[in-house]
Amino acid sequence: MVSGLVVIGLLVAAFVGYNIGGSSTGVAFGPAVGGKIVNKTTAASLFTLFALVGGWTVGRNVITTMSEGIVPQQEFTLLASIVVLFFTGATLLLSNIYGVPASTSMTAVGSIAGLGLATGTLNESMMFGIVAAWIIAPVAAFWIGFLFGRYLYPHLDARVSFTRFEAGLVTFERTGMMPRVSINERAHPRDIVGAAAVLIVACYNAFSAGASNAANAIAPLVGSGSLTASQGIILAIAAIGLGGFTIARRTLDTVGDGLTDLPILAALVVSLVGATIITVLSDLGIPASLAVSTTSSIIGLGWGRSSRHTTLVGASKTAIDTEPTLAVRSSADRARELSTNALLAETAEPDPETERARGPTIGELATEPDIETRPLDPDSIPRVGEESQEDLLREPPVMFDRVATQRVVFLWILTPTLATIGSWLVFSAML
Repeated sequence: MVSGLVVIGLLVAAFVGYNIGGSSTGVAFGPAVGGKIVNKTTAASLFTLFALVGGWTVGRNVITTMSEGIVPQQEFTLLASIVVLFFTGATLLLSNIYGVPASTSMTAVGSIAGLGLATGTLNESMMFGIVAAWIIAPVAAFWIGFLFGRYLYPHLDARVSFTRFEAGLVTFERTGMMPRVSINERAHPRDIVGAAAVLIVACYNAFSAGASNAANAIAPLVGSGSLTASQGIILAIAAIGLGGFTIARRTLDTVGDGLTDLPILAALVVSLVGATIITVLSDLGIPASLAVSTTSSIIGLGWGRSSRHTTLVGASKTAIDTEPTLAVRSSADRARELSTNALLAETAEPDPETERARGPTIGELATEPDIETRPLDPDSIPRVGEESQEDLLREPPVMFDRVATQRVVFLWILTPTLATIGSWLVFSAML
């Protein structure tokens, strides 16, 4: 007979998974839904499917780390597992109240670390490796984004377009017993390629989310022996999928929330970078934050794009100038303000028919009836050092103002810290 504590543990685990699905589905499939490539139901279905694949394969390594690597498995009594999951869910709720996407992985690890500190069984070498990965991952994401934004982004932006058709890219006609599938007659081959890229990256993000987040919901219960790893993965993904089919619909309405102001190409790049870093870490059994890596990549991409107005030699001369002119100081100050328009900056005149700049943002894809853009001539792209700084750093809007960024980073540090301290205090009182 299933005990009451087991039921409570399963419900708490399902609650954590439910919230993960609600937030992650919108981030992964926001561009695809906004671009009318898939609808919300299809997005939730695909997210659940690929999250299951990620959790069932790569995610098992993370479950092993969190269920027996940070603290010995015998420390996970059923009551201890419930307490750990409670602090994971509570701090996640706190972050959601403040509107900041918390790192579920960092919070879950913090809760487990509190148990290890209270019992004196914390695997310090394992924790050192995990924390080191938490530092290295966003730094790597930043520099990958920077290099891509400085050297590759304009060239890819000139060759790829993303179009939103109000009637959808794919249409279904019911003229007989079987519906006939056809591509929107207004779609160009490049639109199909762009849509395929959006969908593939969305599915890859779902895979990465399942690989890294399934453990956050059920690792303590697996450690306590209440569930096997396979049973836990099924429970976690079922809860994540339920969140994707319900509360994620609101997130999908806002089309990925914080990604809304990004050009669609930039969103794909940072999603690909973040998902790849987290997938690699998950394969190594290291729980890490997809949100932190993705945000770091966004900062790096915008910074790299806005730095194209100067060469490395020119930047070095400015850095060693002991008496910078007022103009140089003003230029440096403006370079610190990463503007969305640094990613939207045109390298040629807008399309004469649509009178639009290239690269619509995700928000535009979600809210405007029909958006069609045309790639530019790749030969028209200026080389690094020849692009106008005024075009790259046109204001407003600001992608990352300092106050908002500081608040986000502060809460990213605060939530796992609170989980660790709260868990440690509770377990210290219980033991």
